[in-house]
Amino acid sequence: MADPIIQRLEAIIAERRNASPDSSYVAKLTARGRSRIAQKIGEEGVETVIAAMRDDGPGVISESADLVFHLLVLFADMGLSWDQVTAELDAREGTSGIAEKASRPKE
Repeated sequence: MADPIIQRLEAIIAERRNASPDSSYVAKLTARGRSRIAQKIGEEGVETVIAAMRDDGPGVISESADLVFHLLVLFADMGLSWDQVTAELDAREGTSGIAEKASRPKE
């Protein structure tokens, strides 16, 4: 089960997706489409990396919060949930990262 803050964010995002884009960032982002949501994830990921490279712990925390928020917006857009991600992590527990990567289908 998701952390309580994740559950609250998922509920808020679900509610705000249907709000007016003039009054809700989530609605505005959703109206701009999945490609814009994905772009925001990329931007926040890069900003997290930059903060890490600067050894900026508070910056990494702040940018990571932005990254997780935008991931949750994407999940809502795709009908997915944080619980599905944690289930995947649970399924991988005890599996070597090298072995897990080797088990993926080849392109």
